[in-house]
Amino acid sequence: MKKLLLIIGILFIGISSQAQEKNKNAKIAFDVNGVCEMCKERIEKAVLKTKGVKFCNWSIETHQLTVIMDERKIDELTIHKNIAAVGHDTQKVKATDEAYNNLHDCCKYDRVNPQFGH
Repeated sequence: MKKLLLIIGILFIGISSQAQEKNKNAKIAFDVNGVCEMCKERIEKAVLKTKGVKFCNWSIETHQLTVIMDERKIDELTIHKNIAAVGHDTQKVKATDEAYNNLHDCCKYDRVNPQFGH
């Protein structure tokens, strides 16, 4: 009986540890506020400089950012923070007023009525 419980315990630990493994090519997508090509360049540069990010693309039309990242090296919230640091609001992190005010005039999006999900 003890051997059976031990085997079941080992199997359970093995299965649960596999479920917690981080994906080295995780794909995520979320909305980021911005309006133009300069925004696109700034957003993508902020994301790509993040260790563990392998690819990103931000769409001016949909405001959707797609990222392929190594979850073993980076988490999604860090990416949101890096984008906010350069002046762009995300669904999880709002840029500081100072960062937003440092944007070029053509890059200033409507912060009161964000375009998320369009």
